[in-house]
Amino acid sequence: MAQNENIIIINCGSQFTQLIARRLREMKVHSVILNWDSDSAKVSSYSPKGVIISGGPDSVNNPDAITIDPKILALGCPVLGICYGMQLLAKLTGGVVSSGGSPEYGVTRIHRTSQSRLLGASLPDTLNVLMSHGDNVSSLPEGFTATSATDGGVISSIESEAKGFYGLQFHPEVVHTEHGMEILRAFAFGICGCSGDWDLSDWVNVTVGRIREAVGGDKVVCGLSGGVDSSVSAVLVNKAIGQNLRCVFVNHGLMRKNEPEEVMESYKALGLNVVYVDASEKFLEALKGVTEPEQKRKIIGRLFIEVFDEEARKIEGAKWLLQGTIYPDVIESGSKKGAAVIKSHHNVGGLPEHMKLKLLEPLRDLFKDEVRQIGRLIGLADSFVERQPFPGPGLAVRCLGEITRKRLDALREADAIFREELKSAGLYDGIWQSFCVLLPVKSVGVMGDSRTYREVAALRAIHSQDAMTAEWVRIDYDVLDRTAKRICNEVKEINRVVLDITSKPPATIEWE
Repeated sequence: MAQNENIIIINCGSQFTQLIARRLREMKVHSVILNWDSDSAKVSSYSPKGVIISGGPDSVNNPDAITIDPKILALGCPVLGICYGMQLLAKLTGGVVSSGGSPEYGVTRIHRTSQSRLLGASLPDTLNVLMSHGDNVSSLPEGFTATSATDGGVISSIESEAKGFYGLQFHPEVVHTEHGMEILRAFAFGICGCSGDWDLSDWVNVTVGRIREAVGGDKVVCGLSGGVDSSVSAVLVNKAIGQNLRCVFVNHGLMRKNEPEEVMESYKALGLNVVYVDASEKFLEALKGVTEPEQKRKIIGRLFIEVFDEEARKIEGAKWLLQGTIYPDVIESGSKKGAAVIKSHHNVGGLPEHMKLKLLEPLRDLFKDEVRQIGRLIGLADSFVERQPFPGPGLAVRCLGEITRKRLDALREADAIFREELKSAGLYDGIWQSFCVLLPVKSVGVMGDSRTYREVAALRAIHSQDAMTAEWVRIDYDVLDRTAKRICNEVKEINRVVLDITSKPPATIEWE
């Protein structure tokens, strides 16, 4: 189905690129992300109502800096440059970008300096915004006006209404920027003239059709983990190809307490054809003595695919591997050119070159909240849709240091206690993600009249919308007290419990 309107986002390597797309989708404006090296013909093929140039980690003054096809600026539609995108827009239109000045990182105050279509009259004259830049626009291109500046005098927004070019040195797409959504609305609706008539039901229909066309009569092997992403992927593909979808559930020995049994019962209720594979011994043996986080993830990713590769050979006509990869997985793994690797994800990293199956990743460009919406649209039960995220590598990224069966069992028990106490207090369903982490340290304790020297568990609970940013949950002290007492009394390997109160950024949600 052709879209009536598109805003094209040119990705220059920012960690927030997909967040821009998500904000536009919240406004029911369809958006398409293209890489920075896409030519103007490709951009034009979407008949864009507007173009947004994203931020990025580069400096426009570097000889090999990322740039865009200048002909994109001549397509006749409005262009918005964000952060690096503003600097690039300024440079390509004759302005000067200076390096080596005073960098600005974090929340910064800006002041309106002239009338602006982006910073409309309804907005306050002073805003707190998220800055993340080392360079700045020091000389404006001809025909441009600076519409705001920071306390330090750095130009923070520019525009040329006559040319249809606009720039923001800050990030309107993040929650840290005040009135950021209103600024993006001003661009999408007031400047680009979008109507806001796109919704995810259209996405479902288009995606089902594309899957059916791409797969044809081939069989697809689906990697089910029990989580929202793989479950939505499976039901979506099942709508497209029916019985040609063959699901495989791999127990890698790194799941939570009683989870393998619960997952299999859930999939039977969905009517999916699922084969159970117990590969726990293989995973634990491969992880023996491994403590480095990236190495853990790579090992799990390799074995995960190898198991599927082996199962696929048993299915005549199987040519595809379905994975529940979503965009936060992709962007943290640095798969976009110019994006930095934060951590590898098992379903986007470590794929062996000899893998016999082609990858099918229908959710690859969606955020978690969008995946949940898709789940509701295709009829998944709330028990699946509202399930807390669980990492593909499982407890391997929550058992810091060496992974042993004994340590995993202790972590499973502690994690189960934490979840039980949150549910008992009526808090669990309102939390995005909550879990225990077993730390690679021991501490001295005392039980009765005896000295103990045992493991330390950390509690982690966060609120988030899209896994790109997160805020720690202020859990009632009584709940924390009961949890800590139960863990220390019931899990003999643990004698100390601590609370993680770090948001994302600077931390990631998982510890590894």
